[in-house]
Amino acid sequence: MTGRIPEEKVNEIRQSIDIVDVIGDYVQLKKQGRNYFGLCPFHGESTPSFSVSPDKQIFHCFGCGAGGNAYTFLMDIDGISFQEAVVKLAGKAGQELSVDVNQVETTASRDEEKMIEAHELLSKFYHHLLVNTKEGQDALEYLLERGFTRESIDKFQIGWSLPSWEFTVNFLTKRGFPPDLMEQAGLLVKRENEDHYFDRFRGRVMFPIRDHRGKTIAFSGRAMGGEEPKYLNSPETKIFNKSSVLYNFNNARPVIRRKSQAILFEGFADVISADSAGVENGIASMGTSLTPKHMQMLKRMTDSVVICYDGDKAGIEAAFRAAKMLNEEQFNIRISMIPEKLDPDDYIKKYSAEKFQNDVIGASLTFMAFKLIYFRQGKNLNDEGDRLQYIEEVLKEVSALQNHIERDYYLRQLADEFSLSLQALEQQQKQIYFSSKKSDRREQRNQDFAPRVQPKAENKLFPAYHTAERRLIAHMMKDPDIAFKVQNLLNGSSFNLDEHQAIITYLFGYYEEGNEADSSGFIQFLPDSRLRRVVSEIGMMSISDECSEQELIDYVNQVLKHQKMLTIKEKQLAQKEAERQNDYKKAALIAMEILQLRKSL
Repeated sequence: MTGRIPEEKVNEIRQSIDIVDVIGDYVQLKKQGRNYFGLCPFHGESTPSFSVSPDKQIFHCFGCGAGGNAYTFLMDIDGISFQEAVVKLAGKAGQELSVDVNQVETTASRDEEKMIEAHELLSKFYHHLLVNTKEGQDALEYLLERGFTRESIDKFQIGWSLPSWEFTVNFLTKRGFPPDLMEQAGLLVKRENEDHYFDRFRGRVMFPIRDHRGKTIAFSGRAMGGEEPKYLNSPETKIFNKSSVLYNFNNARPVIRRKSQAILFEGFADVISADSAGVENGIASMGTSLTPKHMQMLKRMTDSVVICYDGDKAGIEAAFRAAKMLNEEQFNIRISMIPEKLDPDDYIKKYSAEKFQNDVIGASLTFMAFKLIYFRQGKNLNDEGDRLQYIEEVLKEVSALQNHIERDYYLRQLADEFSLSLQALEQQQKQIYFSSKKSDRREQRNQDFAPRVQPKAENKLFPAYHTAERRLIAHMMKDPDIAFKVQNLLNGSSFNLDEHQAIITYLFGYYEEGNEADSSGFIQFLPDSRLRRVVSEIGMMSISDECSEQELIDYVNQVLKHQKMLTIKEKQLAQKEAERQNDYKKAALIAMEILQLRKSL
């Protein structure tokens, strides 16, 4: 099927799925009352302002204003077209809907589509070379010797690039991919001062890197011998940004949601090894430290992260940095310690998948317990100076703990280990605590004297006519009879806000086509994304199930009253202009009109 999808089928698919299930694949939702709440996936926030209504099948963020139904959510979050969103929901609903998404218009640019298409094609071809050809036989044996299983090789689509300078150039050119665009995609390299291209990846084991949709957007090529660099990665491009990509996120996402926990590794080889060992909720940052975007992606799925980095000094340092960042974003953190300075891959090969699950992941430490180990690094605790420095560092960390029981637990542990008086430790800890508080107050006073920008109030109060129009729209969306009652009460007058008038005009059209009251269906009916956001916000309003005739009349009167107030202001200006021109007769007539308008209020 190509072209337009029948409206009946679109509505059938939309009504067959639950928006909570759809958004729940991307956002960690918690039920509060009748609705579900979570952190908005469209802007960074630490307090949930993103609401999903299962009754109305709509969502709205009270922070950034994003809103709509299941289709618009997928279009916004995945950057796909409406038709692609319908196909995706059809698959989720288990309905057959064959649409060639290449024949429909997408929201991504054509260049970006071609880049992704080339990466997808090469990913499949590299994998084919590895597992089905003589050219890839050595690379396949190399991977199997290193402990990769055939299941992992297939699941992660690991491949092999030929040791040729121009194979990929010719392969892509013959299939209509412009070399200059493929250079921008990071697949080809242009020779200096020449109009000639060659393959970026040659004679390497190829690891595809995918985005959150599972589309290949980059590669990491590993050398099998002693060539340098050991890993050759795609450069950043229009479709690949390391700060917003987590390796294996597309595969791990449902498992992270199911287990309410993500395992953070240093590199993709560890993710693959852990996956083969039964740890399927593993992800890794792409050779960079964690970024705010990474943490935002994780926060949508879970607030619990286990950090499993290498067991050497560099790995422990990296784990400490990652833990600090995650802790600042209020994640519940645990850190897995790997003995013998091994990395996860080596540990699994040496000790087994079961021991990795139980003795490494299962035996992970709290952040505070990890700090006790971290602060010991490079210190000789038999030396008095190092020992006192260690105790001082630990006491600072204990002072920052909010939980009194936890604080007492670590103070007692410190007292037992170094044969110290618990009372002395408590006094020292309190001294550090109050000293820190005094420093914070001093800093706060400095900030109080500093010039500051007055933040805008998020929950601003609307004028009476504005609130009346919103409440009328909310009731009109629930009942077509109320909608047409309001139309009669307005008697040809319009709403004061253009977007509100546009919404009720579309709503009358929606009902006149025979549609029933359905917030999600009406949002689909609206052609303008801005109006959809307004409707989703109004749809989330809490209103009474019943609306009396008098209540409607009161709301309509507020709407009409504002229009009369505006007319009065216009006439007052006209009156002053008449007086300025010494036309007192005209000024008197206008004054009578103003008087009549005020009486009607």
